[in-house]
Amino acid sequence: MTFITLAAVVVALQAGWTWTLYEEASPVVLANEIPDTPRLKTVLECQPGSGVARLDLFGPNAGPGIATIVSGPASATGQSDASETQRSIALRTDHPVFGQFVQTGALDVAVAGRHQIVTVETDHLAKLRRFAELCGG
Repeated sequence: MTFITLAAVVVALQAGWTWTLYEEASPVVLANEIPDTPRLKTVLECQPGSGVARLDLFGPNAGPGIATIVSGPASATGQSDASETQRSIALRTDHPVFGQFVQTGALDVAVAGRHQIVTVETDHLAKLRRFAELCGG
C-alpha cells in the first residue's frame, strides 16, 4: 500500500468526527462524535457551575485503576472506572491539568501503562473553553 493510499484510508476513517457542544441541556456535554450516530470517542460532561467534569473515553481499555492525566507541564492522578468499552474519570475544572487542556486541547490519560489521547483540534477549542466556562464552580 502506498503512502498516498494509506493517507486516504486514514482520512476516510476519520471523516465525520467532530466536537459538538450541547449546552442547552443539563448536564452540559462536549462530545467527540459522528453526529446522528451512536459513535463516540470522548465525552466531557458536567452539571453547570459544579466545578467538576467527567471525562468518558470510549474504546478498549486496560480496566479500572489509578489514572495519570497529563496536559502540557501539568499532571494529576485520579480514580478511573472502566467497563469493556468505556473509561470514566472525574476532573476538577480548577485543576491546572484541566486548565492546560483548555489552553492546548491535548490530554493524555494513562492507566496501567495504556494511554488514551484526547485531542481537541484548534477549530474546536472555543467549544472546549465554553464547556469549561459553563462547568466552572
